[in-house]
Amino acid sequence: MTEIAATPPLRARTRKPDWIRVKAPIGQAYNDTKALMRRLNLATVCEEAACPNIGECWTKKHATVMILGDTCTRACAFCNVKTGMPRAVDMKEPQHVADAAAELGLEHIVVTSVDRDDLADGGASQFVRVIEALRRTTPTTTIEILTPDFRNKHEAAVEAIVAARPDVYNHNLETVPRLYPTIRPGARYYASLRLLEQVKRLDPSIFTKSGMMMGLGEARMEVHQVMDDMRSAGIDFLTLGQYLQPTPKHAKVEEFVSPQTFSAYAAIARAKGFLLVASSPLTRSSYHAGDDFAKLKAAREAQLARAGLLKTVVPA
Repeated sequence: MTEIAATPPLRARTRKPDWIRVKAPIGQAYNDTKALMRRLNLATVCEEAACPNIGECWTKKHATVMILGDTCTRACAFCNVKTGMPRAVDMKEPQHVADAAAELGLEHIVVTSVDRDDLADGGASQFVRVIEALRRTTPTTTIEILTPDFRNKHEAAVEAIVAARPDVYNHNLETVPRLYPTIRPGARYYASLRLLEQVKRLDPSIFTKSGMMMGLGEARMEVHQVMDDMRSAGIDFLTLGQYLQPTPKHAKVEEFVSPQTFSAYAAIARAKGFLLVASSPLTRSSYHAGDDFAKLKAAREAQLARAGLLKTVVPA
């Protein structure tokens, strides 16, 4: 009898602790948000990246739009977005994003994208068109963008996007430098830092933001060093959240970091001078982004007031 070779085992997923569990998405508001995204032919990172907070956010009619399609040209070990050759850029997409913001009544919108290494500008011009469409259609909506690293073309890409003046520019470092070859092999740690530094150099009034995933095997002192690097680049807002393995094919969870450890990281980050820190197992880049933007503005105003640089309006 011929023996059949066994299939190589997939990476087993570790059972989640109680603090990481979330409710399944249900309700009319959730269904309405999903229907709107389908009607406008928009992808969302909430769905594509299997975000654990989708139920809460969509019930509140908050969705993070993912432009430039749903197919990425890279294959990061942590990300659930599919990899392949993307479709042509949809020139109707910017207006569809603005229409979605109007229908949802968004005071603050987060717009991200897949990596588009196939495009000459990495997709930067589509970000610009989305910002312009939002300014025309919903002028009171504040805009937060979460961009890729625009590999080998970030200087021109960032210049174009900054000139369009989003309110928040987010680009995630994701993990510590030592883990980049296995977790984020298509990117370079210091290139991402330089991108965020360039945003501040071009327009200091734009808030910069970056985040990391915990539980991939990083050491405590490595996380502290990334915080120092971020502050050296002038980053205003740090987010820290627990990495969750999307499928057995992805990088495994090395540790479920406790809520207490997240709180300790937050205290250290605040001491290092970040204007705002969001640090918890379920924190994600766009989670509670609207509320956080209000806190960011208040923190900057308080900082300027302490420095005696805030202009006060004298009543007539």
